[in-house]
Amino acid sequence: MASVSDHEAHCAQPPPEPPVLRPELPDSRQRAIVQGRSKWVNGTELNYYFFDQDDDGTTITLAGGRKQFVSWVGDEGQREAVRKAFGTWKELGLGLNFREVEERSEAEVRIGFMEGDGSWSYIGRDVLGEGSNERTMSFGWDLTTPYGGTTALHEIGHTLGLPHEHQNPFAGIAWDEAKVYEWFAGPPNRWSRQETFRNVLQKLSPAEVEGSAWDPESIMEYWFPGGLINAPAQYKEGINPPGTISPIDREWALKWYPAQEAARPPALVPFQSKPLKLSPAQQADFTLEPPATRRYEVATFGAADTVVVLFEEVDGKLRYLRGDDDSGEDRNAHLSVRLVKGRRYVLRLRLYWAGASGETAVMYW
Repeated sequence: MASVSDHEAHCAQPPPEPPVLRPELPDSRQRAIVQGRSKWVNGTELNYYFFDQDDDGTTITLAGGRKQFVSWVGDEGQREAVRKAFGTWKELGLGLNFREVEERSEAEVRIGFMEGDGSWSYIGRDVLGEGSNERTMSFGWDLTTPYGGTTALHEIGHTLGLPHEHQNPFAGIAWDEAKVYEWFAGPPNRWSRQETFRNVLQKLSPAEVEGSAWDPESIMEYWFPGGLINAPAQYKEGINPPGTISPIDREWALKWYPAQEAARPPALVPFQSKPLKLSPAQQADFTLEPPATRRYEVATFGAADTVVVLFEEVDGKLRYLRGDDDSGEDRNAHLSVRLVKGRRYVLRLRLYWAGASGETAVMYW
């Protein structure tokens, strides 16, 4: 894969799929939903896969209409750089686990390498909307350089649910927009005005941002050359983050994904509801050991917005089985799934918003 000089090309995110929420929802409820929707339930094991077959790739159209197949397969040096970046995030003490798998059908995160296609990743749980033969993360330049290592950390940050830091609505950045469009239209990015607006100039909604502080040293912050920023004055000569996970990055990552206790979650017994008193972003875990092999219903009750995910324990690992997100809807989360006697399952429920204390419960039957 070709090398890109330090501080040149930038991450270009795919267009996100914003949640469609009813306009009559209270602002506090909409904010809680939007802030939490991209995050995984804590304790999830994210399985990642590197495309590795000769026919893994895509066909592009060259000038003159000629077609050319471009592979998504990267060499071992590129794959090892991504593995190292996953390890760096895990070393923070996150409650998430990362595991490389050899079958793409087992992976939530599917990683390709394609020179000329830029580097990008879908945000958080948006990866679940992509087909099993599609990339959810891709790298367009050499990851074995220092800047390449930063790129790998940055894209994994997106997969964890983190947006671009410079799009924080509280950053106070005043851009020289004409120069921004001109600079990103040139090499190596060659972005359209729409891509530049989406990845640089467009501010996130305040509802999408938890807290208000801008962290110019974040791994999710771009570097920018001088002349693109009019204010704050200290950044007129550019922004040059260190390219590492900042202390604030770590603080927020651990807030969403705190280290998991080794103790087994309490059991959920069929036909016995469990009341839940959670704050927004808090999570409850339960073990399910079905007494018979049959189809079961799993549901929440009450006035709350939740995401519910069911895992099956296989060889000591939790494998994603089924999930449902009822946020912003006039219904409760509900799973209908066949469970097998003698197997163990773990149900994880994360709260976005609750209408009132004690109005939420979960049960399976």
